[in-house]
Amino acid sequence: MAANVVPMLYPKKSYLREDLITLMNSNASIVLRKKPNRWGHFPLAIRITKNRKSSYLYIGHYIDIKYWDKNKGQVKNSHENAARLNNLLLTKLAETNKRLLELQTDNKDYSAGQIKKELSICEKDSNFFELGDIHLEEIKANNRYGRYSVDKAYLGHIEKFLKCRKLSYKDLDELFLRRYMQYLRSTAKVSDRTIANHLVFIRLIFNRAIRQGLIDRKFYPFGRDKIVIRFPETGKVGLTREEVKKIENLKDLSKEEHHARNVWLFSFYLAGIRIADVLKMRWSDIYDNRIHYTMSKNSKLVSLQLPDKIHTILKDYITDKRAENDYIFPELKVANPESEKSLFDKTKRGNRVLNSYLSKVASKAGVKKKLSMHIARHSFGNIAGDKISIQMLQKLYRHSSVTTTIMYQSNFMNKDTDKALNRVLDF
Repeated sequence: MAANVVPMLYPKKSYLREDLITLMNSNASIVLRKKPNRWGHFPLAIRITKNRKSSYLYIGHYIDIKYWDKNKGQVKNSHENAARLNNLLLTKLAETNKRLLELQTDNKDYSAGQIKKELSICEKDSNFFELGDIHLEEIKANNRYGRYSVDKAYLGHIEKFLKCRKLSYKDLDELFLRRYMQYLRSTAKVSDRTIANHLVFIRLIFNRAIRQGLIDRKFYPFGRDKIVIRFPETGKVGLTREEVKKIENLKDLSKEEHHARNVWLFSFYLAGIRIADVLKMRWSDIYDNRIHYTMSKNSKLVSLQLPDKIHTILKDYITDKRAENDYIFPELKVANPESEKSLFDKTKRGNRVLNSYLSKVASKAGVKKKLSMHIARHSFGNIAGDKISIQMLQKLYRHSSVTTTIMYQSNFMNKDTDKALNRVLDF
């Protein structure tokens, strides 16, 4: 029997109640799904119920549960984007109601899942940029400013390529992707690895569109016989033991160069700690002759014994210690500790300044390789080589899988291949 739909009446103040649309045997309402994402935020969705069976259309926004008013079925005013989100919810609910009325007019009797599929067809002209913007808002709301900066650049490149912000998912086909890859290679002048990262970003947004019913999976442009994302092998160059010694023994450095060397060596001595974690180190993180911190990249806890060489570096900064929880290095002392955005900006600028002075340090030391903060990690891997077991290196790097460690160290473990080559040529 076809679903009987009554006209949608909005109460005063546009409260989003679950009885906004009532059908004799089906209804639609705005709900907050109780399936949080990895950051603990819950998705807003339209619930379509038919004969006590429900299906959900996700609108692409997540909120903390504390901002959800269950009784009114709307986002609380305490949320910074409450008005915008509530207007969006009302609009999507109206679109759903309109399509249900059309189905009733056509005398079509659908299950909740079929109704969802029919409603999704209405979104066939959905814009890639809309979901891309939602993605950016989410990662920014979760204070992932590094990821936000990178993904925003990816979306910007697509806009430059199109010269507009309109791209339907059906137009985002294999031909489009091949043209875009050629644009990145010839016009944007980016590396093959960066091109692969662009494709990963597009694939992420396209997969979200499929999950939300914005496009049918048959239009998916990735996979066998279509676009296959391949990451090229990248050579990681680290300093040798002799080159590190040259850096350590340098004299006649300026104050800025001396500081840059200290930060680089601090990272190197502790198995190549990433710059974001180095600059966030506080004096309170050091106790029992160990340093304890949480990795910014994956939130893993790390505890490392302090080598004697680290104590020598710390002596240069102890006089500037203002409190027990003060930062060891000066870059973040001027940041707002309550603002992740401020910490990210100051870290990014600090890394850029340090790298500029490290290039001068390398020149004075006679090191021809490019010296940067990230090279500290590669240098540790290069010198560790075959001296430390893969399992121990995995612990030092805090890799989740030993396979990751093997892949990383494969750039530096050349001892066996060198011996094999020499044995062949020894005649």
